[in-house]
Amino acid sequence: MNYLYETHLHTVSASACSDTEGRDYIDFMMAAGYNGMIVTDHFFNGNSCIPAQLPWEERVERYCSGYRQALSAAEGKDFTVLFGIEFNFECDEFLLYGMGKEWLLANQDMLEWSREELYDNVHRAGGIMIQAHPFRERDYIRTIHLTPSVCDGAEIYNSGNPDWQNALAYQYAAEHGFLPSAGSDIHHLTQKEMGGMLFPYRIHTIQDYVRGFLRGDGVPVFCRDITAPGSRFQPVKTEPALTVTERKPTLPVVFH
Repeated sequence: MNYLYETHLHTVSASACSDTEGRDYIDFMMAAGYNGMIVTDHFFNGNSCIPAQLPWEERVERYCSGYRQALSAAEGKDFTVLFGIEFNFECDEFLLYGMGKEWLLANQDMLEWSREELYDNVHRAGGIMIQAHPFRERDYIRTIHLTPSVCDGAEIYNSGNPDWQNALAYQYAAEHGFLPSAGSDIHHLTQKEMGGMLFPYRIHTIQDYVRGFLRGDGVPVFCRDITAPGSRFQPVKTEPALTVTERKPTLPVVFH
């Protein structure tokens, strides 16, 4: 059997761009065919809804509340809820897997870290750091920032990106030998196009996910419309529109 996991998901508890409670994702994701999900709310240096003037400990508690709510809602169901982080620099965002609430509480200076310092500290904690939607273009983004030296992988498929931007990410990952990741970047239950990682075994803990990802056991997959009759998830590599493009970024690209 194969098991499908959402790797990129936002809740209204911590992400200002989401309108969905953590608890409300469980039945939705199960109906879409997922076996589990990783909550990756925007951290304090991203599109966060958590007041910056609060004490660090309270900010962390609030940040983790969407995950905790989803975890509680999944109790008694055959569905796994895991914890992740989306960390921002200059609109280059990284998905962090393998650390938890205690790690956040112990690193109150983390908002001052450079990309390299974040990468080193994530690795010391046994985690991984994956660049989310590397070639995303939006009206609030002025420059595409790429840092190949701090990536354990790259998100080659993000449901919020047009095909050509995902294809650029696919090509970037291939050129640099990065392990590929895919996720829905879901914020709302109205979303139809979805992505995720397919594993040949169940993922029970975030450490399982880290180990499986680093072994290359996960297959990035996507579905154009989860509501369509007969819809199914397919490997990203089988879709030419997601892997090949002649288009170039319209924004400046800076390598660090």
